[in-house]
Amino acid sequence: MPPKSSSGKEKDLGGEDEVLQAVILADSFNKRFRPLTVGKPRCLLPVCNATLLDWTFESLALAGVQEIFVICRSYAEQVKEAIRESKWSKPSSGIKIVPIITSKETFTPGDAMRDIYTHGIITSDFVLVMGDLVSNVKIDEVVRIHKERRKANKDAIMTMVVKESGGVHRTRSRADTGVFVLDANTSECLHYEAVVGYPPTRHVKIPREVLAEHPEVEIRYDLIDCSIDVCSVEVPSLFQDNFDYGDIRRDFVHGILTSDLLMKSIHCYIMKEGYAARVADTRSYDAVSKDILSRWTFPLVPDDNHPGGHLYEHLRGNKYIAKDSSVVLSRTCKVGANTLIGSQTTVSSGATITASVIGQRCTIGANVVLSHSYVFDDTHIEAGSVIEHSIVGANVKVGEGSRVQRGSLVGDGVVLGKGARLGPFERVSRRRTAGDEEEESDEEWEEVEQSQSKLPEILGEGSNALVWPQGPAEDDEDLDEVERYNNQRLMRIGDTASDLHVSDVDLSDSESDSDAETDTTSGFSRPSSRSSFSLAPSHSQSLHTLSAAAADSEFQAEVTQSLERAFDEGHSVDNAAVELKTLRMASNVELVKVREAVVAAIVERIPVVQGDAVGQKREIGKVLGRWGALIDKIGGVDAVETVEVLQYHCARSARQPLFGQLLAALYQDDVVDEDDIRAWHSRPLAKGVGVKPGPLLDGVKYCWAVGQKMIEQFDAQGSESEEESEEGSEEDSEEEED
Repeated sequence: MPPKSSSGKEKDLGGEDEVLQAVILADSFNKRFRPLTVGKPRCLLPVCNATLLDWTFESLALAGVQEIFVICRSYAEQVKEAIRESKWSKPSSGIKIVPIITSKETFTPGDAMRDIYTHGIITSDFVLVMGDLVSNVKIDEVVRIHKERRKANKDAIMTMVVKESGGVHRTRSRADTGVFVLDANTSECLHYEAVVGYPPTRHVKIPREVLAEHPEVEIRYDLIDCSIDVCSVEVPSLFQDNFDYGDIRRDFVHGILTSDLLMKSIHCYIMKEGYAARVADTRSYDAVSKDILSRWTFPLVPDDNHPGGHLYEHLRGNKYIAKDSSVVLSRTCKVGANTLIGSQTTVSSGATITASVIGQRCTIGANVVLSHSYVFDDTHIEAGSVIEHSIVGANVKVGEGSRVQRGSLVGDGVVLGKGARLGPFERVSRRRTAGDEEEESDEEWEEVEQSQSKLPEILGEGSNALVWPQGPAEDDEDLDEVERYNNQRLMRIGDTASDLHVSDVDLSDSESDSDAETDTTSGFSRPSSRSSFSLAPSHSQSLHTLSAAAADSEFQAEVTQSLERAFDEGHSVDNAAVELKTLRMASNVELVKVREAVVAAIVERIPVVQGDAVGQKREIGKVLGRWGALIDKIGGVDAVETVEVLQYHCARSARQPLFGQLLAALYQDDVVDEDDIRAWHSRPLAKGVGVKPGPLLDGVKYCWAVGQKMIEQFDAQGSESEEESEEGSEEDSEEEED
């Protein structure tokens, strides 16, 4: 073990000219991508046709890093070879990359940090990231702030980069998050508590000393941990001094902040702009891929700065086609929005591809349906197959007429026979053969091989695959909470986990109110004898409200983008409805939210014609005639709810004066009928009951009054019809008498 040297610290606190170093922990230290990681490390899995390691290199290069150490254990030779063959190994890249192979006993991030200390490679402040980072954040500002803080306080050892997101976000893990307690003035992290999704963490306690020493604190559950840390040179030595530090957040950060001996401090840098996310599981793999295709990661996008060096043409609707003219698309195939197709790939007649990524040299057969799925290089999918919300590895063959249902993972080299039927969340890998590079234990393989039954019915004749067992392991109770089966479900692609009844963390007092004195001025529940604090229910409610609002805002934005594409590209109503249904299932939201978004998008698309009632009626007819049917196509037809949604949107919108014409047009197009309008008009909510006084209530009452006039017209027409009917019957009787 090398002795601790102070020279590194002196350089760390010195001038600004030292080389900015970064350390990448390339190992995943978990099995969330199995069996896609059988035979290869996770950092070499492709995301939008570039390896995760390349995305991480590109992110660090954009941030101004000059020297990178890649720490790896699993499949280290493959990692070294990938680095040698990449553009980063060229002198013109401006970055020096050094792979460091750790011992076989490196099983946690903490073990990797101890190996870093043993190798003595760190000479100054450095950036620490995982090997699955996709980011466009310029870290130089974070490094500058960290260095200035270190000059004033040498015990400030780490700055964590976090991003505001709200309680729910597409790239925010539902299974492994944390609560940050920050000093409101300095952003010092005073306390950190890990939170798991299932079983749901309902209470988080804050040490009383934190609140006693800091008069103003922020308790944040709305931060995405980007896993980008600017560390001082002494951080690896702290891992070396404490072998209990395994996980960087749950063990190291929590341990440093709760230690009475170390007296070290950790700060947060709250990122307001930019993109940073980890591909830590298959769910985030799907989310980050969609963000890249939607260009949230600009300038790291497929048609510019693609980490793999590929060239793509960016087409309308965020479609990306390889630029070398080697892609063959049949005239009758359909390529939907948010799709990427690699070079030398052929898409046959009648195939439909939606929100998917296809690698290089692939073949998509006739009438194949790919929906929200990811297909790696050299894979061939034969005619009539359907793959949805799944990941298919490289060199895979999917037989004719096969179906791969949501959440499935198909490992490299697998052959699925004709008519294969993979159920939801199946995992299949190729059978072991002589010469395979083994990183998995023989016991694990034996367990998989012994669990096989009825394989031809699932995999089709001629398959070479094994089906991995589903469900919790027998020793599930011995695992860390994060790695248990039900919590892992929250990290799976395509799994809504709606049956788990997962709730957000409730920062409330876990003991009875009789044990606490409530300080109404601060909002805290102040225990008289305990050594920890919890937030009062009012704070819990505000966090729940923030979480719901963020989730609603994100979903509404996605629906709006989908509808704008449908409007601009002239999609059919049926295709637009299918995409909305898919979004709803992926986000697990109520149907009324979809209806609200559809009604709002249609209403706002209608041009306002000033001073021309006939012209305005014509414009309303055009838009509703083209898209009005979409309101009922999204599922769960509820005409009364449709009128109510229209009322409340118009009440908030500048198109409020159009409510009467819009309602009449929906009536004429049979989207709603007279009984629906009467039922809506009699509802308390339609009258504004429970709505606070203000512009919204005024708008609601205006629309209700317009509805009142329409009902009066219905009544008048009904009276006229009755009179005409009576007159007609009298004439008939007179004729009979004559």
